[in-house]
Amino acid sequence: MIFENLLLDVLSRAVLLSALAVSWIIFLVRIIGLRTFSKMNSFDFVVTVATGSLLAGASQATDWPGFFQSATAIATLLGVQFVVALLRIRSGTVESIIQNDPVLLMRDGVILEAALTATRVAESDLIAKLREANVKDLSQVRAVVLETTGDISVLHGDHLQDRLLSGVEKG
Repeated sequence: MIFENLLLDVLSRAVLLSALAVSWIIFLVRIIGLRTFSKMNSFDFVVTVATGSLLAGASQATDWPGFFQSATAIATLLGVQFVVALLRIRSGTVESIIQNDPVLLMRDGVILEAALTATRVAESDLIAKLREANVKDLSQVRAVVLETTGDISVLHGDHLQDRLLSGVEKG
């Protein structure tokens, strides 16, 4: 307890612990780097969500051991993410275990129905993404890719370099 008055104690603890936890995360991100909260793959997404959850736990801790447990868990999670990112760069095996392959959903104006079914993407969602990308004619679409992050990339124009589809499952 910081204050004898319950309301004052709860409010002051919330402010103090939240500020400490956010400062801790900023400190760790400065050390580990900008990639910490990137949305490169599903593993990164899980780490980001878990970090947010741990931040909430640290902010609501009722004692210092609870706060430090959350703070330590945040550091551990971000450290594991850092190590996994290094291993992915150095090892194709780790890369293939951690990351799904992007999937081609459309090629040269043709929607690949089997790929939509396999990835559980509704055609209406695909069409919405095409509109979002300002596609006016399906024949302008060179490729649509469901990325490893769950994002959908729309590539349109006159020409598409094959390199942009390297590593993409052809559905």
